[in-house]
Amino acid sequence: MTTMQHANRFTRPPVSLRWQTAFALLFTSLGATAQSHEGHDHESSNDVLQLAPVVVTAVQQSSPLTIVADPKDARQPVPASDATDYLKTIPGFSAIRSGGSNGDPVLRGMFGSRINLLANGGQMIGACPNRMDAPSSYIAPETYDRLTVIKGPQSVRWGPGASAGTVLFEREPERFEEPGSRVHASVLGGSNGRFDKLLDAAIGNQNGYLRFAGNDAQSDDYEDGNGDTVPSRWSKWNGDIAAGWTPDADTLLEFSAGKGDGEARYAGRGMDGTQFARESLGLRFEKLNLGQVSKLEAQVYYNYADHIMDNFRLRSPDPTSMMPMPMASQVDRRTLGGRLALSFDWDAVELVSGIDAQRSEHRARRSSYSMMTGYTDADEFAWEKDAVMHNYGLFSEATWHQSDLTRWIGGARLDRASVKDYRVGIRNMMGMTTPNPTAGQSRSDTLPSGFVRYEQDLTAMPATVYAGLGHAERFPDYWELFSASLAPTGELNAFDGIEPEKTTQLDVGIQYQDARLQAWASAYAGQVDDFILFRYSTMMGMRRSQAYNVDARIAGGELGVAYDLTSNWKTDATLAYAWGENRSDGQPLPQMPPLEARLGLSYEQNDWSAGALWRLVRAQNRVDEGAGNVVGQDIGSSAGFGVFSLNGAWRMTEQVKLSVGVDNLFDKAYAEHLNLAGNSAFGFPADPVAINEPGRSLWAKVDFDF
Repeated sequence: MTTMQHANRFTRPPVSLRWQTAFALLFTSLGATAQSHEGHDHESSNDVLQLAPVVVTAVQQSSPLTIVADPKDARQPVPASDATDYLKTIPGFSAIRSGGSNGDPVLRGMFGSRINLLANGGQMIGACPNRMDAPSSYIAPETYDRLTVIKGPQSVRWGPGASAGTVLFEREPERFEEPGSRVHASVLGGSNGRFDKLLDAAIGNQNGYLRFAGNDAQSDDYEDGNGDTVPSRWSKWNGDIAAGWTPDADTLLEFSAGKGDGEARYAGRGMDGTQFARESLGLRFEKLNLGQVSKLEAQVYYNYADHIMDNFRLRSPDPTSMMPMPMASQVDRRTLGGRLALSFDWDAVELVSGIDAQRSEHRARRSSYSMMTGYTDADEFAWEKDAVMHNYGLFSEATWHQSDLTRWIGGARLDRASVKDYRVGIRNMMGMTTPNPTAGQSRSDTLPSGFVRYEQDLTAMPATVYAGLGHAERFPDYWELFSASLAPTGELNAFDGIEPEKTTQLDVGIQYQDARLQAWASAYAGQVDDFILFRYSTMMGMRRSQAYNVDARIAGGELGVAYDLTSNWKTDATLAYAWGENRSDGQPLPQMPPLEARLGLSYEQNDWSAGALWRLVRAQNRVDEGAGNVVGQDIGSSAGFGVFSLNGAWRMTEQVKLSVGVDNLFDKAYAEHLNLAGNSAFGFPADPVAINEPGRSLWAKVDFDF
């Protein structure tokens, strides 16, 4: 297939035509649904879903160190394209941006596998050696029912690592007391050709159910506040089915399967992602009230990512770059895992104990180009396995209700992690393959983790104070062991030299809530031994990366407040700050997000609401240029900025809601601190320049629930 044929494969209609199509479909669907609803009255009030006419601008903390949110809620900025897009509305989260979609989440300045990200109980691990397909890029938030975030090393139940926190996207099992069905659907149209469609529907009875959740979304290159086009177009689709058996109220057996794919153009990378194929399988069993066991949970899952990146399908090769000719690389990752947990509920003690396991295999193959034969696609070459990773974990977590006002929560975990290096050769910076000094070698570690937390409900006010001490030991992930081009000092390579990371952290805070006011504050301070750091350099025009261990200190906190001014007017505010120090090198810890505040004001009257969001971000001057992680690095200080946005919502009927918004109302030109520098293939200068964010953007979304 020629380069031109590849380019034609991704041809799209003009922007104006897609805009017209998007809004025509949006309002046609709106009118048809409203007419259908008028002609079909429900027999009971139980069928009335009462969609809340609000747009979420900031997610508040629900309980000590825990946040629970509904991913289906309309949110501002423009509703999320993936998990990272949604998480960055939660205080403490930010994102390493790379354009329109598929950024990488950062929690309290911590990145990668320091955040344990689970989708429906399983890990979907990306395959790109530079995390072009971050695990979060495979998650469509609106197809899930609940999002739970646990900050800090304050849980041991959901897998190894998790020194920064745990993120759970979950789909609830369906329960039908009688034969019936439910449907949630949405359509969204917006600036820059944004057009999303989603359907989440289920049918069933007392004995079981069948559910489908799927989405299709796309966007064009956007314009920044200066009116300049930023290469950032993307498209993606997902489809998942679940069949459940519920013979009684205490039993669930569910089988699930899913697929997805997409493409994305990246202004900050030398290649684009032209395939994000996903396959998922899952089986879970739950049983309640088994004598002394209050709940039995068993789950197995299989996730497969098949990713292609190239420099010619969504762009033209840059003749001045290291890849002047058409090049492509295909990588895949096959992950198989399982979990078994038993819950016990005694008078004053709740206990969850169990085991989990995971096996993950990574492979790669690359295209070639020669003046004699031209381009040869990657699928003409054999796969080469480079890594197989295993983890086996044993955990136990308990809650002791010392009194009606006092609780102790604690847990312990032990993991056995191992990895084998299957690389026969290693590609150097010149593109040549040299013998791998660790070929065929394995390494393994036994890693303990644990935490204890004290919670006290106050009698003088409706508030809870807490303090928790946690320790998490994390085995280096695939990217840290295999992606660096240089070895740590004195070692053969990163596989041979990188040590496990050890985090010990204190978390303290307060949670307050009365009839009109919800307020909370959390702070943390931690010591990270053997923090895994990447450092970048350039030699003879070629970029090199080195991974090595340093000792670090981290600290920071978040606070939030939501207050009902009147029965109609509400205001909210959040603040988040993260700080880190590389004590080994005497430098600031890189890739730390700056101080950020969100101020919100909303008005709600019957079926109408309107709101405003003012996001304020301070300049970041604590940087270590050239240092970072496998995705991003500090390219210099960043300026502060403020972005103002407006939204509105109207509940048209009990089952239909219209939400609209304008993001970046004043068309501000700005760039996030955690960002990639523009690539020269798109005309960006050789000196690093961060990619600007979208300028003024309009969007409209219709939700249907019946």
